[in-house]
Amino acid sequence: PERVARLAAASGNPLLVVVDGPEEMPPVLAHRLAGWTVATAEWLLAHEVRMVVACRPEHWETAGALYPPGALHRPERAEEPVGGLPPAVRLGDLTAEQAERAGERYGIPPGSIAQGHDRHPLTLRLLGEVRAALPPDVPGVPGTEEVFAAYLDLACVRVAVRIGARAEPRLRGAAVRRLAAKVAGQVHEAARRCLGPGQGELDRETFEEIFPWRTGWAPAVLTEGLLVPAGAGYRFAHEELGDWVQGAHLDLDAALHSLVHRWHADGAAAAPAPAPQDPAEPGSLPVPRHRIGPVLQAMLLLERRQGHAALAHRMADLIEAMDRLPSAPGAHERLTDAAWWAARLLRESLLRVPDARPCLGVLRVLAGRITRRSLSGGQAALGPYAEFGPWFWRRIRLPEDDRIDLLRRLLPADGAPRTEGGERYLDAVSRRLAARPRTVQALLCRWFTDETPLPAEEGVPMRLTVAAAAQALLYARRDLAVDDLTEALVDTAHPRAAELLAALAEDGTGALCRAVDRWARDEERPARRAAAALHATLAAVRTHSESDRALLRGAALTLLARPDDTALHAQALTVLVRDPGAGRRYLPQALRIFAAGDPRLPVALLTEVFPEHPEPVLAALRARLSLPGNGADGVLRELASLDTPALALHAPGLVRHYVESRGRAGQDAAAETAAYVGLRLEHSPAARALLLPLLTGLLRDRPAPPPVRAALARVLADTGSAASRPLRAELLEVLLEFEQDTGRDPEVLDALLRAAAAGSGRRPEARTRALVHRTGMLLARTPEGAARFDHGLAELARDVPGFAALVTRWLADAPDEWAVVVGPGARRTMEELDGPRSGIPVPMQAAGREHGSLRPA
Repeated sequence: PERVARLAAASGNPLLVVVDGPEEMPPVLAHRLAGWTVATAEWLLAHEVRMVVACRPEHWETAGALYPPGALHRPERAEEPVGGLPPAVRLGDLTAEQAERAGERYGIPPGSIAQGHDRHPLTLRLLGEVRAALPPDVPGVPGTEEVFAAYLDLACVRVAVRIGARAEPRLRGAAVRRLAAKVAGQVHEAARRCLGPGQGELDRETFEEIFPWRTGWAPAVLTEGLLVPAGAGYRFAHEELGDWVQGAHLDLDAALHSLVHRWHADGAAAAPAPAPQDPAEPGSLPVPRHRIGPVLQAMLLLERRQGHAALAHRMADLIEAMDRLPSAPGAHERLTDAAWWAARLLRESLLRVPDARPCLGVLRVLAGRITRRSLSGGQAALGPYAEFGPWFWRRIRLPEDDRIDLLRRLLPADGAPRTEGGERYLDAVSRRLAARPRTVQALLCRWFTDETPLPAEEGVPMRLTVAAAAQALLYARRDLAVDDLTEALVDTAHPRAAELLAALAEDGTGALCRAVDRWARDEERPARRAAAALHATLAAVRTHSESDRALLRGAALTLLARPDDTALHAQALTVLVRDPGAGRRYLPQALRIFAAGDPRLPVALLTEVFPEHPEPVLAALRARLSLPGNGADGVLRELASLDTPALALHAPGLVRHYVESRGRAGQDAAAETAAYVGLRLEHSPAARALLLPLLTGLLRDRPAPPPVRAALARVLADTGSAASRPLRAELLEVLLEFEQDTGRDPEVLDALLRAAAAGSGRRPEARTRALVHRTGMLLARTPEGAARFDHGLAELARDVPGFAALVTRWLADAPDEWAVVVGPGARRTMEELDGPRSGIPVPMQAAGREHGSLRPA
């Protein structure tokens, strides 16, 4: 061989050695595989020779790992990964183009093979032979099993013809058919014998017993190529066909018990494996892993014969076995082998069923076990479940909605550490999204309701959920089919869908503008038109291209032209008023509906057009603020949050107008006014400067109704920021002076007391003490006010944490100072809360008095 290698290299065509079916070697050679592999690799390198090994994955799983580092070819891009194997090229079905070309060469018309079987190389080859022996008009669209059966029948007939040709007299017609039936019986007997100990072959004695040479059976079988010589024996020429015939004769339950279940039954998994038995005893020696083919064929045949439930039952048993069988390196070899058989039989049978939907229950259980193990111990805890990586869930034959739902259940397992370049389940989802974006986008939107947390990744401060991962993936891959994405999102009633649509608007792409244009013209679905109105306003703020503006303008005009969609007119007018192409001709209409109280037209729009149209805008604002009921709710808050200098000068007058339009029944005005003041206090120095005359008027010069002043008291008593604190104190003094001069409104002082107590933890104690004492002195002017203060003080001591301790200390430090304001009811409450140890003194002038008798000094 060395000389051949040198000649080949010198000719410019280096020698290529092909090793086909190394798993078929005799067991005595298999024991020398490790040494042979190392020596072979050295020889190949020394003589510049390359080698191709064609074998089953089960053999390569062990044999491939024996080669030295760097010796194996690593494919640059594999169509599908070969799960858990050393570097290899997976030989699967043909591509569509290859299958079409093969069909032409074999004379197979398009559509002559069942879908899902039409790319299988051996099926195409054998069907070509069958069709060549049949009339051209034979109907039927067979699958792989039917093709195998037809080919086996044809081969048996041909063998019978050869045998009959040697007979005297020569056999014809019915005699040949009867002989073909006998041949078929012997072929099945050969398949049964192949299931015995060994590598799946027939030894010479058994072969001659089944197909005698003297009668011409053996040469006929070999000439037709049904069986072929292999080493010291014979085997089926086509491995898959042989597996299929053998699987029909395998006792599946007995095989599963021998390979898997006997090793964990009755606690056997926890005990040492039994000592090896006599090799002659069936099942005493381990079955070579590459002999998995007949067992898989038996499982698939079980589904065809007994239905999906029978197969699913065996699969569920295999999952239970995987849970109970140890597979770690320290486990006994036979137990590890049993775990391998359980996982590989389950995986391959699930991959080979033509439709995995009936096995969905099994798949959900499997996904749950993978996720639970991964979360409990990472990749190392997966054990036999490592066979079911992300690639498995991509290849299994399922409708896309079922596949994506299973990947959703598996997503938390991504937290397990993976090998370098290892695929994650989220990567598998991303690949399915790239392959079928329109379908998968809609399915991922269903994940928005799943807030299952995902394990935190190193360096990522925020812990994601399944819903957040789906949202992030859709956004990251939005360019795959962005128009379809907008349709999927608008059909999903969930806040995450709305967030994603808003993000598309922020991107400034035309996708959302195109979507708005489509939705506005949808005559059948009002919800789409409502979505068009909503998202048109979002897109209009960020759209700069004329083409996108034209789309938004057209959508707004379409909505405005529909009398039945009056609820959407405010948003349509918002888009048109902001559109330079539409000018300001729609402004009067927008101002009218704003003044009428439509909450969908934003105040921000009025502030944008105020410099050009001040009087109409002010008139609309005054009309809106004068509306009864809740028509003006939120307007002042929006005004407070905006920074439009020209309009800010008029804002205090609008607030005064709003308060006065409510009259004495100012409860609804109180919250709005207080919210406006609170926001403007923290806005800017200019905003605070404009507040001083406004609040001086509301608190003293032209006092607002008591509910408004009470709400303002709560705002002014709040600590606020350092910038607003001086103005709050100044205005609070204005309020207190007014109440001291008039003493008319206990409601205002009660609100001030409660605000003082609520902010006691954020305010200096001396400030809180002075505020509470002064409020009490003002309330003590009248019997009603004194009782109100005493009751409020007791209630706040119970409800506000830490406030009772403050009051107790104040009473102990200066009993005479507090005697005039704190009555017996509040004192009893302090004693109950602080216990007898408080030692609160009772001043003589207050002892025995009721609340009504208290008067200021």
